Amino acid sequence: MTARRPSVAITLGVLLLDAVPLAAQPLPPALRPTLETANQQHQTAQQQWAARQWRMQMDAPLARFIDDAAQRQTLLTRIYQEARLAGLPPDLVLALIQVESAFKANAISSAGAVGLMQIMPFWISELGLPIDDLTHPPRNLRYGCTILAHYLAIESGDFTRALARYNGSLGETWYPERVMQAWRDTWRQPPQR
Repeated sequence: MTARRPSVAITLGVLLLDAVPLAAQPLPPALRPTLETANQQHQTAQQQWAARQWRMQMDAPLARFIDDAAQRQTLLTRIYQEARLAGLPPDLVLALIQVESAFKANAISSAGAVGLMQIMPFWISELGLPIDDLTHPPRNLRYGCTILAHYLAIESGDFTRALARYNGSLGETWYPERVMQAWRDTWRQPPQR
């Protein structure tokens, strides 16, 4: 049974609703356990187990890019949540981040794309608020997953074309091939039996 992908309008709405001034500020450490508990209450035991298993499987490959174990787990948790919210495979998001920024949250490309998922600043006026900081990983992941889900919907689930649109290279395959190779070689896990 395949998971139902949320509509782009719903995903974009979630992006806009989440874009409040407090979202631009880091979460105080004392509130983190409360937030994690609240997030887990909306998940079944099976969903919580699947998320934990995925984080454990992805931790070792991510250690090549991020030394700190706590930072890896925090990032993996957020990637999993944002990818699932957007109806994307979380390991594909990892592959895209590897190709785009090598997991550097402050990365800025020569074209001006920012952060983990290399978001062009014009997306702020399309999807968010002027206060949005694209170097802030949770905000960057929300934008990137929303944009990729939008392109995937436009391309009727064709990952090659959606990834090319994401990169701004529609009609070429070099970028999708790089992401798909990273996905296949590093991040994609065999199906659970």
